[in-house]
Amino acid sequence: MKTYIVSSLLENRENILERWGQELQDIKQEQYLQSISNSTYENMNAEFMDFLLKKLEFDSAQANEKVSKFTDKYILNGWPLAYFTKGLQAFRRVLLSILTEQETDMGILMEKFSEIDEWCDGVVNQLVHDYTGSWQDVFEMQKVSLMELSAPLIPVFEDITVMPLIGTIDTARAKLIMENLLEGIINHRSQVVLIDITGVPVVDTMVAHHIIQASEAVRLVGARCILVGIRPEIAQTIVNLGIDLTKFPTKSTLRKGMETALELTNKKIVKL
Repeated sequence: MKTYIVSSLLENRENILERWGQELQDIKQEQYLQSISNSTYENMNAEFMDFLLKKLEFDSAQANEKVSKFTDKYILNGWPLAYFTKGLQAFRRVLLSILTEQETDMGILMEKFSEIDEWCDGVVNQLVHDYTGSWQDVFEMQKVSLMELSAPLIPVFEDITVMPLIGTIDTARAKLIMENLLEGIINHRSQVVLIDITGVPVVDTMVAHHIIQASEAVRLVGARCILVGIRPEIAQTIVNLGIDLTKFPTKSTLRKGMETALELTNKKIVKL
């Protein structure tokens, strides 16, 4: 923004803060801000206002860096993007209102309007860009963490492990299941692995293909695989689709699968 426009605005700093503060209080009535305490909101408003007024004085490169740091801080604290975009719209309205009251030359007024519009649009665009990038990073990190937890291999007895599967199985998750399965078998020295699909809502051709691949991989590393959790509707779907699961044992429940696993490892449970 041109220096003389910045100087003109900063001369009205107190007037801008007063009017803008009133606008921000109105934004507090939005549903997504109801859970924020009044003191926290007032502190945020003060910091937001101070930040934007200082930003007027920064050069372009320095200003962009300041916006990014400011945005990163409040993304991590969970502040919604809508607060900042509506706050900037209110800031724009206040600036234009003050200029309209003070400037009588229509040509100069239109030039100032254009400068302020361009400046505010630039801040909004960068906020949206930074928010989008940061949330994508957070989303990817959460996705990786969730996937790591979504295919655990649990040792339950010596030589016997269980992999409970919950939710939809896509190609990316199937790859993770395969990796965790083979790595776990080696680490736990398992002889029998029970893959429990009780929590898998749909078993279609693709899911069955991934399960068959996993069982074949288990066989190649010297262990045996038992598929458990075959509910009646899943069994009917498998038959209707013509999926061949005869290459490895299947059981309707984890308990029945565990009984078979104990037999295969020459173990049994004895009541004392």
